[in-house]
Amino acid sequence: MKAGSDTRRDVADQLRSVRKAQGMTQESLAERVGTKKSNISRLESGRYNPSLDFLVKVADGLGKQIQIKVK
Repeated sequence: MKAGSDTRRDVADQLRSVRKAQGMTQESLAERVGTKKSNISRLESGRYNPSLDFLVKVADGLGKQIQIKVK
């Protein structure tokens, strides 16, 4: 079973990868989401334990959806 920090890191890596693939900056994503760039930076670094609502907003800002699998 993955520890919470490993799961946060996996989510952060996925979101950062999608953002970069779209050529989007942290600042532009933050504007779309209605948050500060520092929150996006903390999320992508894995130092932030975001709420599900925040993750959904970030995914929406990227034109994606959050999919959760319980294993």
